[in-house]
Amino acid sequence: MNFETENIEFKSQFTEEIYKEVIAFANTDGGIVYVGIDNDGNVIGLTDVDNEYVRITNGIRDAIMPDVTMFVRFTVQENKVVRITVSEGTNKPYYLKGKGLKPSGVYVRQGTSSVPASLELIRRMIKESDGDTFEENRSLEQELTFDAAKKAFKLYGVEFSPEKYSALGITHKKDEIYTNLALILSDQCSHTTKIAVFSDDACTVFRDSKEFGGSIFKQFEDAVNYLALCNKTRSVIKGVVRTDKQDYPEEAIREALLNAIVHRDYSFSGSIIINVTDHRMEFISLGGLLPSLSPDDIRSGISQPRNKNLAEVFHCLRLIESYGTGIRRIFNLYSGCPEQPQIEVTTNTFKMVLPNMNAVSVAEPNSVSAVTPQMQKVLDYIKANSQITEKEISKLLGLKKTRTFTVTKQMRDLGLIKVIGRGESKYYTTK
Repeated sequence: MNFETENIEFKSQFTEEIYKEVIAFANTDGGIVYVGIDNDGNVIGLTDVDNEYVRITNGIRDAIMPDVTMFVRFTVQENKVVRITVSEGTNKPYYLKGKGLKPSGVYVRQGTSSVPASLELIRRMIKESDGDTFEENRSLEQELTFDAAKKAFKLYGVEFSPEKYSALGITHKKDEIYTNLALILSDQCSHTTKIAVFSDDACTVFRDSKEFGGSIFKQFEDAVNYLALCNKTRSVIKGVVRTDKQDYPEEAIREALLNAIVHRDYSFSGSIIINVTDHRMEFISLGGLLPSLSPDDIRSGISQPRNKNLAEVFHCLRLIESYGTGIRRIFNLYSGCPEQPQIEVTTNTFKMVLPNMNAVSVAEPNSVSAVTPQMQKVLDYIKANSQITEKEISKLLGLKKTRTFTVTKQMRDLGLIKVIGRGESKYYTTK
């Protein structure tokens, strides 16, 4: 024993550098720190070994987070050397309490040295220890404030205090430090909501744009207020009666925005995108549907929250009623409108499209002006064959399943067709 290795470190006397060595060993494959041996492997011994032993044990207990002592054994040898045996820990990353979860506080073993861990390695260790659920993982940012969250909780009459943090999922159960959910709710939230207003349907010519940051409570409030300015009211006068109608149902805007906030994948750093044109609003959030879910499932009210704790916070504040009702409510608000909301899903995005109700021709049931060329094709087929299935409609019109569902719903809302049967035996005929 006359040289240092990946698993052996010498220290001639006690210094706070020992904490870094213990952290590095606990974050890597374990190792031994000998206090009382110089770098050349010469035994020097500690003058007051009993006092130094107490300083070492107390220091490691108090300076390192989370608690690493269950993975550390201390031995006072006959040559007045303190042997610190460190096993690999199970609650990585271990870090200096005074520095936090950042490279200056997290160390790993590299050869015969203990070096700062990269941010990517820190994130990987957190994920390996805490699991794949982003909102439950420990946050790299721990200097957080909650002014907007306190305001929101107070507004809805719900207590918000440090005593409630663990139950809400704001602090980690193992070491009571802030989770990523805390970061999302905090004033320091790094995710944003971007809204762009375009003068063309291709979304290439800007009229205006805004980006809202801070706590997602603040982003929700700011986005709702800005979209209210984009939601124009049109007036129709028939005789002496004046009817005012907004371009979009306010509740539909609110539900689409809440869906984007609550269900987006926050492990991606991108923003929620909202595009506004004269004919539609598009709400685009990162993170596609969870495995086994389809757009038809979502329309039917099936819900599997990606961020369960975040959804529970919004449910607690009564911002959402129950899982799965928001999307159904949006479609119900558009009942009778020739153009229905659309759900478009890719591997990494979810898009909800709300049509401008004043930009489409809202006709009475059975009105000839509401019958589109696609609908007429379906009606002609039924006239010739007495009935038609969804697969036949899809093939006839060259449409995917989602768009076929929209066309049939529009025709049913207009009173043009009716559905007979359920499941595979379901078909449509004229009324």
